[in-house]
Amino acid sequence: MLEKLTASHPKAILGSVDRFGTLEIRIEKSKIADVVKTLRDDQELLFSILIDIVSVDYSTYAGWTGERFGVIYQLKSLALGHRVQLSVTAPEDEPIVPTISKLFGNADWLEREAFDQMGIRFAQHPNLKRLLNHHEFVGHPLRKDYPITRRQALSTNDSLMDEMEARLKEKGYV
Repeated sequence: MLEKLTASHPKAILGSVDRFGTLEIRIEKSKIADVVKTLRDDQELLFSILIDIVSVDYSTYAGWTGERFGVIYQLKSLALGHRVQLSVTAPEDEPIVPTISKLFGNADWLEREAFDQMGIRFAQHPNLKRLLNHHEFVGHPLRKDYPITRRQALSTNDSLMDEMEARLKEKGYV
């Protein structure tokens, strides 16, 4: 799999390691959507499921010298039974990563969670707004420098009805 990806995306692969039977591949962030598309569409790979997207704040990792934020993608091939983990990093001053929401539908919400909790933005995302925190909430609570005792007064209810109404309309309900 790694040889195939390296051949088809020579400038995208930054490194890899096999950890406990799962291949972990570091990807150039601008190439993440291209690599994910190849993994999904290639008939020898068939990664049909996006299991999860996880955001990481590396700022307190001992010995870490790379960019502050990371995004980790976990994919699985149902047909072939194997898994792969992809990772990209983004700098603190502009934590932006390309979206993969057009490739996997569940990436929409998983990317919104990473945005809401860590502040990582996903370029070209169709609806990047808070998912778990109130829309008036200030900050990103999973960042290592977020003050955990901070309290915030919120003045309005936060409704997700705009999304619900759009989904109902899609399905023919008025």
